[in-house]
Amino acid sequence: MTRKAFNASGAVAVGPYSHAVESGDSIYFSGQTPIDPSTGKLTAGSIEAQTEQCFRNLFNVLAATGLTPDNIVKVNVFLTNMENFAAMNEIYTKQFSAPYPARTTIGVAALPLGAQIEIEMIARKSD
Repeated sequence: MTRKAFNASGAVAVGPYSHAVESGDSIYFSGQTPIDPSTGKLTAGSIEAQTEQCFRNLFNVLAATGLTPDNIVKVNVFLTNMENFAAMNEIYTKQFSAPYPARTTIGVAALPLGAQIEIEMIARKSD
């Protein structure tokens, strides 16, 4: 099977992986941490700032696929501190319109580079 991969200049990969891979009508987006692609460094500060950077990175990759947030069907959010859930959710709500994608939020012990959050998505191409 050949993978159709997408990479975007407005996102950073911290390992040997593609930013997104197409399979049939679905596109799977690798998790994005809040790395600022202009500096290559983790966005410092609040969970809100880190959540916004994750979405900037993801939506840069989304644009490279030719899709929009309306194509997203599933989102997975990984938080190192579940006490940040409400603050993350406030930023998350502004990224999509109703009906919202399905979502899972998981508390994890640690994330790459000391990030507080990582987000991954799955999109479906329009019919």
